[in-house]
Amino acid sequence: MNKKWLPLTVVLGAAGLAVVTASIWPDGEEKPPLPQTLCHGALSRQTAELIDDGAGGEVSAEEWERKGKGEHAVFKGCQVQRANPDSDSPRGIYQLIIEDTRSAPARKKDSVPLGPGLTGWALPDKAEATLPTGCAARMGSTAPYITVTLSAPSQSEKKGRVDRETAIRHSVALVSEAATNLARNTGC
Repeated sequence: MNKKWLPLTVVLGAAGLAVVTASIWPDGEEKPPLPQTLCHGALSRQTAELIDDGAGGEVSAEEWERKGKGEHAVFKGCQVQRANPDSDSPRGIYQLIIEDTRSAPARKKDSVPLGPGLTGWALPDKAEATLPTGCAARMGSTAPYITVTLSAPSQSEKKGRVDRETAIRHSVALVSEAATNLARNTGC
């Protein structure tokens, strides 16, 4: 071997040894991978993180579901939360409710439409989308409509954390993705 290549060989050998050691060395407590979808598969993690109260923290969701009780045959909910750096209790950021309803949703005053292909409206702190015709029956309901309702008090205009247009864009993105994913997952 030529002596001019000896330092390079030593450096590359040491680097290779470091890589192998790092890959097999136990690095303590392994955390399970974060779920890529939240809220009964309605939201991607990226979209779920759009609404923030400004205090940061990892996003998680507390989901619940009720079938066939009371007035709703379909009732699913989700509280999106963020981790608190100072305590083990997460703080609620917004809520997403999926439910069947007998009456057509009415547009709220000062709201904006969701956009092409979607029926619904959005305000900074609230939004609603109606799933396409046929989704209610596929989800086990006799009601004609399934609605997805977003309630995001952290985006309230009174709180002033984000401007009205940004808050509305967040609301539209969340409720639109939820309605689109639920319709696709249901096959309607």
